Amino acid sequence: MKHFRSRFRRYGAGILAGAVLLALTVIPVRLAIAMHQAPRPQAIFTLGGDPSREAAAAELARHYPSLDVWVSTGETRQKSQAIFRAANIPDDRLHLDYRAVDTVTNFTMLVSDFKQRQIQHVYVVTSDFHMPRAKAIATIVLGSRGITFTPVVVPSDRPAESSARVLRDVGRSILWMMTGRTGTTLHEIQDRIQDREIRN
Repeated sequence: MKHFRSRFRRYGAGILAGAVLLALTVIPVRLAIAMHQAPRPQAIFTLGGDPSREAAAAELARHYPSLDVWVSTGETRQKSQAIFRAANIPDDRLHLDYRAVDTVTNFTMLVSDFKQRQIQHVYVVTSDFHMPRAKAIATIVLGSRGITFTPVVVPSDRPAESSARVLRDVGRSILWMMTGRTGTTLHEIQDRIQDREIRN
C-alpha cells in the first residue's frame, strides 16, 4: 500500500501537469475556431468596478444596436440602468449580474450564460490598467469554452496592475478550468497581505 501511494504521488503530479498542459494547448485552437465561426462580436461584456466602463459599454451598444450588454457586478441596478437609458439603450438589452466578487468570477459566473445563448465572440470592456489581467483570464476562461473576445479599453489615470496579480489570476483561472473552483480565498489572502505591506 505504501509503495502504491509513493508511486501515485510521484506520477500523480506529472499526470496533473500533463492534463493542464493539454487543456492549455487546446485553448488557442478553440479561440481560432470561435473567431472563424463568429468574426464579429455578438455581445458586449463589461467588467464592473468603475462607472466609466459602463458608460463606454453604453456608447458601444449605441453603435451596435443588435448587441445585448452584460455587466458583471457593476454599479447598483438603478445607477446602471440610468447610464444605459441616457444612451437610449432599452432595459431589455441590458443584463445585470451581481454574482461575481472579483475579476476571475466576473468571467466564470457568466461564461455558461454566453454558452447557452451560443455566443462565441464578445467585446470585453474594462479600464486600461485592468485590461492585461482581464485578457489573461478571458483567454483561459472564455477560451476553454470556445468563446473569443475583442478588448475595448477604457482610459483611466491608474497605474498598471502588477504582474504578480495577473499571474495569481491566471493560476486561479486554470484551477477553475480543471476543478470548477476559483480559489477566491487565495485572492482574498493575497489582497490582505498587499494591504498590510502598503500600510507598513
